[in-house]
Amino acid sequence: MKPRLSYTIWFTQRTGSSLLCKTLESTGIAGIPAEWLYDPNEQDLRQYYGVRTYAELQQHLWSLGSTPNGVFGVKFSWYEPCISNVLETFRNFPGYSDLESPRATIWNYAFPNGRHIFMTRRNKVRLAVSWWKAIKTEEWHRTAGASTPQVDLSDAYSFKAINHLYRECSMREAGIQEFFSEAGIVPFTVVYEDFILEYERTVQRILEYLELDSNSIAIPRPYYERLADDVSEIWVQRFREERQQGWRNRGW
Repeated sequence: MKPRLSYTIWFTQRTGSSLLCKTLESTGIAGIPAEWLYDPNEQDLRQYYGVRTYAELQQHLWSLGSTPNGVFGVKFSWYEPCISNVLETFRNFPGYSDLESPRATIWNYAFPNGRHIFMTRRNKVRLAVSWWKAIKTEEWHRTAGASTPQVDLSDAYSFKAINHLYRECSMREAGIQEFFSEAGIVPFTVVYEDFILEYERTVQRILEYLELDSNSIAIPRPYYERLADDVSEIWVQRFREERQQGWRNRGW
């Protein structure tokens, strides 16, 4: 069924998007936001979901991300070739004919009455360290109360890898911002550092932005635990020093 309201959470890695999605889903009124457009094999989404036509694909996506009240949610991280493949898929959805229209128009056709939430993290050094540590430990999330896995990280630090992720997250955010700018979109922005400090209030403000009744919903406790630890801090400080080595005017 066609949603009455859609929203996209635009994110880069390690900005709290999974925590936010779990929380919004748990309200029962804010859709079921997840990476519905992510195909690890970068193939045809019809093949990935086992449907035959683009019309079936659109209906299937709506069903995956919608709550019974007709609110649909999806989260998406901007990178190529994924974004181009997704937009090309949307151009084939039934009834769409303007192949030269702006990207945001195509996106909103796929997900009608669309709104946009942008997730960012001010400290890109900590973001990049968290990203690299998750890659090395293969632990992207830890549910509240779960035990801490034992992983040997004694030789896992890599300036080259963290520096790459430091630059990659900035380029992904630049791509998202370009998408917003070309369409005149002013998103609802969620800053990771603020989200962690004002968890409940942030969720309430998002529900208000979506024009949903936040007063009748009890905001659940965070589903995931914080993963940063002493190893994370050692890597942050090491990278901070190495990244600015030889600089006359240091930023941090």
